[in-house]
Amino acid sequence: MAPEDMKLAAEKASSTGNKQILLTERGTTFGYHNLVVDFRSFVIMHQFGYPVVYDVTHSLQRPSVGNYSGGNPEFALPMAKAAIATGMVKGLFIETHPEPQQAKSDSASMLPLAKMEALLESCLQVL
Repeated sequence: MAPEDMKLAAEKASSTGNKQILLTERGTTFGYHNLVVDFRSFVIMHQFGYPVVYDVTHSLQRPSVGNYSGGNPEFALPMAKAAIATGMVKGLFIETHPEPQQAKSDSASMLPLAKMEALLESCLQVL
């Protein structure tokens, strides 16, 4: 969904009385087997007045690589820090697991739990 289109979706959710609305950027398809994040999305969605969250690990997936989705979790830290640096992101969504290769889904893009603390500490330095 284009970031500009999120305004109407958020307003529709708000019209039901829901005031706990978060807008999420999680990448969009670019060519074959790639998701990319357009960092302008954070600015655009922030203008709608709702908190913006960045789904770090989803944006690192490599869709349809063989029989499963691949991923590039090694980019989690620089992508998270770049999103925070925009000043528009109020939260990060990061899938983690003690043993990502054992996870039931998205194992290829998941961050090992042992690396989460260091990632978050590094992200806090951007603030």
